[in-house]
Amino acid sequence: MKIRDLIYVVSLLVWWVLWPGIGRSQKSASGGGLRPTSDVRLRPTIGVSPTKAPDTVGLSPDGQLKEVIVTGVPSAIEACKYPIPVVSLTEAERLKNASGNAINALTDLPGVSAITEGPAISKPVIRGLGYNRVVVINDGVRQEGNQWGDEFGVEIDENTISKVEVLKGPASLRYGSDAMAGVINFLPPASPLPGVVQASLLSEYQTNNGLMNHTIHFAGNKKGFVWDLRYTNKLAHAYRNKYDGYVWNSGYGESDFRSILGINRNWGYSHLHLSVFDLKLGIIEGARDSATGEFTAHTRAGDGSDSMGIAPAGDATRYGYYPIIHQHVRHYKAVWDNSIRLGDGRLALKLGIQENYRQEANDITRGDIYNNYFYLRTINYDLQYELPAFRSWQLSAGVGGMVQRSEDRGLVYLVPEYHSFDIGVFSQAKRTFGRLTVSGGLRFDSRALHGDDLYTDSAGVRMAAASAASVRRFAAYHSDFTGLSGSLGVAYDFSKEWYGKLNVSRGFRAPNIAESGSNGIHDGTPFYEIGDPGLTPETSLQADATLGVVTEDLSTELNLFVNKINHYIFPVKLASVFGGDSIRTDVAVGMSGPAFRYISGDAVLSGGEWMVDFHPSSLKGIHWWNAYSMVNAIQLRQSDSTRYLPYSPPAKLLSRVRWTFEGKQGVLRNAYVQMGMNYFFKQDKVYFKYGNETVTPAYTLLNAGVGTDIFLHGRTVLSIYIYGDNLTDVAYQSNMSRLKYADTNNATGRVGVFAMGRNFSFKLLIPLYQNKHR
Repeated sequence: MKIRDLIYVVSLLVWWVLWPGIGRSQKSASGGGLRPTSDVRLRPTIGVSPTKAPDTVGLSPDGQLKEVIVTGVPSAIEACKYPIPVVSLTEAERLKNASGNAINALTDLPGVSAITEGPAISKPVIRGLGYNRVVVINDGVRQEGNQWGDEFGVEIDENTISKVEVLKGPASLRYGSDAMAGVINFLPPASPLPGVVQASLLSEYQTNNGLMNHTIHFAGNKKGFVWDLRYTNKLAHAYRNKYDGYVWNSGYGESDFRSILGINRNWGYSHLHLSVFDLKLGIIEGARDSATGEFTAHTRAGDGSDSMGIAPAGDATRYGYYPIIHQHVRHYKAVWDNSIRLGDGRLALKLGIQENYRQEANDITRGDIYNNYFYLRTINYDLQYELPAFRSWQLSAGVGGMVQRSEDRGLVYLVPEYHSFDIGVFSQAKRTFGRLTVSGGLRFDSRALHGDDLYTDSAGVRMAAASAASVRRFAAYHSDFTGLSGSLGVAYDFSKEWYGKLNVSRGFRAPNIAESGSNGIHDGTPFYEIGDPGLTPETSLQADATLGVVTEDLSTELNLFVNKINHYIFPVKLASVFGGDSIRTDVAVGMSGPAFRYISGDAVLSGGEWMVDFHPSSLKGIHWWNAYSMVNAIQLRQSDSTRYLPYSPPAKLLSRVRWTFEGKQGVLRNAYVQMGMNYFFKQDKVYFKYGNETVTPAYTLLNAGVGTDIFLHGRTVLSIYIYGDNLTDVAYQSNMSRLKYADTNNATGRVGVFAMGRNFSFKLLIPLYQNKHR
């Protein structure tokens, strides 16, 4: 039985067994509102202190930095005691804003941005580093889904977000290879209190692309048996802006299921996480008619060839319409999460299996056939033991890694099939000496990456074995990598109000399969990419310094960093011996393009973030939150045209004023009004040698929102959230958008496709049921 079949069977049985029980319980239930805030979870996950999550980004509403974090540490710790900068997003904060996917929900955090290709594809970037330099944790294990690809997003339903922690800085100590920039940890929901059963429905509509987002949630805790079930369905048609109108082929549809089943006991807990992510989306090419400037679409001519015609305007607002080209992404995952008390110590064991299916149909001459088809299976394992306290030291040690196997089931080939094995051993320690907290550790990692042979005929069609007429498209290779990671940091309370933190980390990242094994046209670029199996792993040395102050009326924190990366891997364009670009042809795709080869050099990234939250005690409920972040990313010993790393985020200034009415009487409760501004500075520090990156002008986006709980008959019957984004309908292009480099509109002279225009989001959170705690 395949993993996806197991998930479906278990999910259906759980719904069938548990859902009727809620109807029976409801007859005798009374009272009990369900607040649409982070405390809907009622109790944090076992092992996490029951501290209420803050309702702001990084700074709590009462001005006290008492947020508890769990990312990168063996046990929960206050943020101000952790030497590496961490920012977070709570469920309450996410509901007050609008996003189309899990990563876009994080881009209002300082130091976090995203490489995008329309509303459905976003790749996280932390302090200027993305792709395989950021590790995403979901359900306690690394999310693995061919994240090396430009057009490959993250397979997570944002409706499942109870809290996200973003660790900014090398986290290889805890998570091994690839955590060069940091970690984004999507934390699982907490278990309800014993005896509690609750259900809710969230319904959202967005005006710009007609997004309909519906999710139903059902959770409970009966005599230590806990469950948390959620089903989500989304549909969106093409989005629009004032320059492009409706952007052709930008619609998408998504259907997700997630369940957590387990037991909570005095000895700890054992939980089984099952999830299904199913996304179908159009791929925006941005091709235009030369005379009218209208978007064009692929049509199949009578002779079977690819013919481009003006895209039918009426189809832009159709739901569930995916013309060629489009993608179909499915991700199935099962994780067994255990925490067991052993005397005064604790043993944590996580085992996971993931299957990722990523298909793309991009050749209309073949019909609706997925000619790009990547399959990846990942087995995750993580074992950690937290020792009993020894002379006030908190010590832990563990082993973790993953096993991967890929298959290329398509008709065109960019990277070879491969199998890999990762293992790392680590140890962490922490101790507090009065006002001083010291923490750190060491880790040793090993990765064995083995690429497989692939033989094709002269037309690029795969052959089962080598023959006299075959072409060896990929040659088998073995690349083995080892790396040592470490971290040492201190946090010190200078006074009741002032604190400081200092941390030095060494990171490690082994080359991914694209960097080591590519040999073909990357259709989304389109460049002919060539990997190098002899590349050396990246290593980094980063220093972080933090200074913060917390008073009755003001909370502020300044984070500064410098990150030196040795053997930074990047592609360079090859020159022809006859002058000009080296052009290579991929016969399987039937395309030619300039050749790029992956090489390595040295890079330095520096910058920081400054967050300020004004919350005057004389004006209760008022918060004026501001954050400035910037990064300067350069390659050493390079000319001016290649000095800056590609796709570096511009500096940004975020500002938001929110007034919360915390009245406990009347129909309207927990009401709020907010206004905000996101200013993105001009980005002229670009990698422009080959003309594939251009200067991006500055732009400002205004937003506003209101919301309230409606309280009747002793309980919350409805929660309303209204949010307006890009209120002035600015036509802009993010420096991080790959659509910025689409075709020129000859009718207007504008290059590329612009981002989403004015958009309003309307959300209703309806508590369907909640019994009283007993």
